[in-house]
Amino acid sequence: MSRPNAALGAAISLVLLLAACGQSTPPTPPAPQVTVAAPVAQKLIDRDEYVGRFIAVDAVEIRARVSGYLEKIHFTDGQLVKAGDLLFTVDQRPFQAALEQARADLARAKSQAVLTAADLSRAETLLQQKTIAEALYDQRVQAKRAADAALQSAEAAVKNAELNLEFTELRAPVSGRIGDRRVSPGNLVTGGTTGNTTLLATVVSMDPIRFEFSFDEAAYLRYQRIATKAGRADERGTKLPVELRLLDEKGFEHKGTLDFVDNAIDPSSGTIRGRAQFSNATALFTPGMFARILIPGSPEYEALLVPDIAIGTEQIRKFVYVADAENTVRQKYIELGTLQGKLRVVKSGIEANDRVIVNGLMRARAGVKVTPLTEDEVKAQQQQQQKKK
Repeated sequence: MSRPNAALGAAISLVLLLAACGQSTPPTPPAPQVTVAAPVAQKLIDRDEYVGRFIAVDAVEIRARVSGYLEKIHFTDGQLVKAGDLLFTVDQRPFQAALEQARADLARAKSQAVLTAADLSRAETLLQQKTIAEALYDQRVQAKRAADAALQSAEAAVKNAELNLEFTELRAPVSGRIGDRRVSPGNLVTGGTTGNTTLLATVVSMDPIRFEFSFDEAAYLRYQRIATKAGRADERGTKLPVELRLLDEKGFEHKGTLDFVDNAIDPSSGTIRGRAQFSNATALFTPGMFARILIPGSPEYEALLVPDIAIGTEQIRKFVYVADAENTVRQKYIELGTLQGKLRVVKSGIEANDRVIVNGLMRARAGVKVTPLTEDEVKAQQQQQQKKK
């Protein structure tokens, strides 16, 4: 018997056997149930994320203006200080003595000025009476001028001595946190305005605090064009609200404001420096600390969002499964945006009326019939099953 005839005979025998046993063809299994959801329409602004460091608004090195032996330290290392708080005291005794000497010289100069003024007044009277030579009168005038100059010099010396005495008390120029002391009491402190003065401590301001970061030229152009369209080209993106998170935080919880963009792009790196300012009333932020910042990177637009768990990956492409009008699974390739909580922005690839499969993805394949249910329908079904039990 030929092979086709043998196969036909076997099939007929199988049908007859089944009929004889009273058995029928098994029913087609029902289409698998999947949970679907419509994309969420929401107005969004794209945000760019950068890494940067905190920097202090004010950072000051404490150096003495006068030389002398350090006498006292009036702070604890690392404490918060206010502007005007006394920090260091240099031995004041030599400067107090110099001030007293300057005041004595001033008193002598005042006395000499009074004497020469009286001599000049008498000389003027005698000159009118022609009982004194004009040469003697000229000498009295010059003596008065010299006495006035000496008086001014003595007054300046007193002011200088008072300043030197005042400079023996070093006070905090700004409010903030002071570092550790660099010199102990009893050491000689070199003061003045030259480069070899003694560094005593540093103070950095804490509230507010700045955050510095860099972004590339392409981002700068995008920000500038957005600002131009909004009529704020002169602001160059400043005054924009920004968000920040620390390394141990999951969300961007801290709010601030972009307050500065540099005036030139660094030719060596192709980046430009930006800066934001944040409130730091609790002193949580510290200069030098790393953090991440979010910058508005687009105008507000209408976006479609889907649950992040509904997104699949095929090599380098992303896709979602949707149930069409005939309840057939279709695969749609999409372009993703940012993550908003548990939802992912989809820039292109889906429509607002699509039914995106979010649960039961293991049972969904392109071209397969499914039974799509919304979350509310699934909950109602579960409640009915519980009532039957």
